[in-house]
Amino acid sequence: MNTSITKPNPAEDANLDARPVKDIIEPAKTVLGEVSVQTALDEMQARGIDSALVTNQRGELLGTVSSNEMNRKVGGLGHDPKTEPVEAQVETNIDYCFEDQTVAEAEQIMCDGALVRSPWNRADYNWFPSPTRR
Repeated sequence: MNTSITKPNPAEDANLDARPVKDIIEPAKTVLGEVSVQTALDEMQARGIDSALVTNQRGELLGTVSSNEMNRKVGGLGHDPKTEPVEAQVETNIDYCFEDQTVAEAEQIMCDGALVRSPWNRADYNWFPSPTRR
């Protein structure tokens, strides 16, 4: 499943703040909530990422996971990452924006939530500018 990483280039468009979010993103990957923590960690390591959006089989956004949190909460507490489902580790309290919102609106959502990155909401989920709080 694809999500997005931003690639704004202010030199290309002086009116970037007025552009819709969908104009400045590119696909990235998600993790299925039904897989094991170990499978998710392996997938994330192979992609070189430390956090990911999590979706269900229908492609609906469940939330986010981070490799550090999964390692700490699963392995650190003695649970087996090969049998523990990712879905049990999902952070559901996330901020996001919609594809038709302007870059300025998305930036305000990020500032209000003290975010470094935020997913935007569409049938295929996308990252806008890690749901990592500052």
